[in-house]
Amino acid sequence: MSIHPTAVIDTKAEIDPTVQIGPYVVIDGPVKIGAETKIGPFCVILGETTIGERCYLHSHVIVGDTPQDAAYKGERTFCILGDDIEIREGATIHRATGEGNATILSDGCFLMSNAHVGHNCELEKEVVLTNGCLLGGHVYIGEKAIISGNAGVHQFCRIGTLAMVSGLSKITQDVPPFMMTDLFGNIIATNLIGLKRAGYNAEQRREVKDAFRILYRDGLTHTSAMQILQAKGYSSALEPLIDFISETSRRGLCKGAA
Repeated sequence: MSIHPTAVIDTKAEIDPTVQIGPYVVIDGPVKIGAETKIGPFCVILGETTIGERCYLHSHVIVGDTPQDAAYKGERTFCILGDDIEIREGATIHRATGEGNATILSDGCFLMSNAHVGHNCELEKEVVLTNGCLLGGHVYIGEKAIISGNAGVHQFCRIGTLAMVSGLSKITQDVPPFMMTDLFGNIIATNLIGLKRAGYNAEQRREVKDAFRILYRDGLTHTSAMQILQAKGYSSALEPLIDFISETSRRGLCKGAA
C-alpha cells in the first residue's frame, strides 16, 4: 500500500494493500476501497462508502458526504461505487437519504470535473457525466447514457440507456432510451452515433428511428403511441425503450421539439 504521510485515515477503514493514497487525503468512517484504486491529492471520502477496484479519483473529489436534503436526519445510508470508475477533479457524490438507502455508481462510469451526483441517484454501467453537470436527488441514468457539460437534471428524473443530453440543457422530465435532447430538454433526434458505437446494426437503428417517429412526430397521445409500439413486434433491441416508457414516471416523458 502506498499512503502519503500527510493522509488522514480512519482506523475503521478497510483499504486493499494495493491502493495508492495521495497527499492530504481524508478518509473518515468505515470506508472500503478495492484493489488497485488510486486516490489523488486532497480527496475526501466519508461515511459508509464502498469504492471498487481499479478506480481513479483525481484531486479534490468528495465521495460519501451527507445528502443535501432537509429530510436527512442522520440515518444510516450508503454510497457505493463499482469497479473501473474514473472521477475527475472537484466532482462530488453524496450518500443517500432514507434508512438503508444508497447512492450507486455502476462499473465503468466516468465523471468529469465538477460534476455532481445527488443523494439516492443510480447510474448504470459506463455512464458519462461531462464537466459541470448536476444531478438532483433520486435521478436514474441508464447504461452508456451521456449527460453533456453544465446540464442540470431535476430530481426524480430518469435518463434512458444510450440517451444523450445536450450541453447546458435543463432536464425536468424523463429522457427515453436512445434519444437526444436540445438545451430545453426537448427530444430532437435519436442518438445514432451512440447506437453505432454500441454495436446496434442498421436494422436495429431503423427500428429506433421508427419508434422515434411514432413517439415524437406522428402527433399521437402517449397511450396511442404505446399501443402502436407494443403491436409492432420490434426486435429485442427495442426492449429498453418499450420497458422505459411503460413504467410509471413521477416526472412524465420529455416532449418532442417543435
